[in-house]
Amino acid sequence: MESAIYVVATPIGNMEDMSPRAQRVLSEVSLIAAEDTRHTRRLLDNFGISTPMVSFHEHNERQKAETLIAKVRDEGEAVALVSDAGTPLISDPGYILVAQAREAGVNVIPVPGPSALIVALCASGLPSHRFAFEGFLPSKAGARRAALEMLQSEPRTIIYYESTHRIMTTLELLAELFPERRVCVARELTKRYETLYTASASEILQCLKTDSVQQKGEFVLIVEGVSVNELQVHREQSLPADELLRRLLKDLPPKQAAAVVSDLTGRPKKELYNQAVVIKSS
Repeated sequence: MESAIYVVATPIGNMEDMSPRAQRVLSEVSLIAAEDTRHTRRLLDNFGISTPMVSFHEHNERQKAETLIAKVRDEGEAVALVSDAGTPLISDPGYILVAQAREAGVNVIPVPGPSALIVALCASGLPSHRFAFEGFLPSKAGARRAALEMLQSEPRTIIYYESTHRIMTTLELLAELFPERRVCVARELTKRYETLYTASASEILQCLKTDSVQQKGEFVLIVEGVSVNELQVHREQSLPADELLRRLLKDLPPKQAAAVVSDLTGRPKKELYNQAVVIKSS
C-alpha cells in the first residue's frame, strides 16, 4: 500500500462502526502506533488483524514521532495511528506526529470514522450549524468556572468532554450560570447503556441525582449558545462594567477594582476579577 501515515478512526463503543476501509488499512500497514496497545489488541483481535504495534501516547509522542516519520520517509513503510476510541488527535495524541510529518513532506492520509463529539451533536437537538469543540473542561473548580463564564457572550453551540468525577459539579455550575439555556449530556455513546438528555442543566441534574448509574461513564457535554436577546442584555450590562474596570485598573489592582465594580453593578466579583486580569495583561 501507499507509503504514508494513516490516521485511522476506530469505534467509540459499538464494534459495528468499524469501517471496512479502517479494517483493511490496519491489516495492510506494517506498523500501528496505538495510544494503548492492550486496548487496541482487543480491537484487532475482534477483526482478526495481527499487525505489529508500538505504544504511542501523550508522554512519548515527541520521542516516537521522529522514528515513525523516518519509517515512512526513509524506509517506505506505511504506518497507522489509532487512539483508544474515535478519531485520533481529537483530545487524543497525534497532533505532533501529523504536524511534523507534514513539515517533513510525509503523506498523511485520513481514514474517517466515529468521533464522540459529532455523534453527540447530531443527536442532541441543539443548533449544529455553528459549533466549537473545547476538549475537556479544566479540573480545578476556579478554572472551570472561568471557562464556562466565557460563554456569556458565545453564540455558537459549545461541546466539551467531561469525566464521571466532575459531571455533577459541572452541571450544578451550568445551572447557576445559565439557568435558561438548553444543555445536552450524552453518556456512553453507541454502547449498550447509551443515554442522551437535552433540557436545562437543573432538569438534567435532577434526573442524574435519582439514578447514580447515570452519573458514570464517558460524557459529552453540549451547551447551547447565547440567544440574540440574551446577548443584547449581557452587552448592556457588560459595557458599563468594562468601562469602570478599565478606569479603576489605572489606580487599583485587579482584585480591588473587581470588588468595587461588583458593588456598583451587582455582577459576580469572580467574573469581574477574571475580566480585570485579562484587561490588565492586554
